[in-house]
Amino acid sequence: MKIAHVALWVKDIERMRQFYKTYFRAQSGERYENANRGFASYFLTFSESEVRLELMQQPTITYQPEEIPLGWAHLAISVGSEEAVNALTKTILDDGHTVIGQPRWTGDGYYESVVADPEGNWIEITI
Repeated sequence: MKIAHVALWVKDIERMRQFYKTYFRAQSGERYENANRGFASYFLTFSESEVRLELMQQPTITYQPEEIPLGWAHLAISVGSEEAVNALTKTILDDGHTVIGQPRWTGDGYYESVVADPEGNWIEITI
């Protein structure tokens, strides 16, 4: 068994697609649309991963919690080295995005930083 993809509801699908393409070198498939439902999606692939990220948008999906809900907490993306974690975190910060946690070694042995995508979803950047 393996995970095939993870799906994320988004408000601005084009902005989110560009974010993941720019900072995580995601390759985007063609935009899929279901006009009857007002649904649109893109599947993003990453060079060294079999797991895809699906960005989904539909006008009727509008729930925005005021506090951190139970459920999925973050998406972790491995970039290969401490230097790559540091450089990507700095680039994302310099481009005006939010850094939740600066690069560091964690108590459980991971070197990581945590950033937010344009809609506030947390991404853990790891070795």
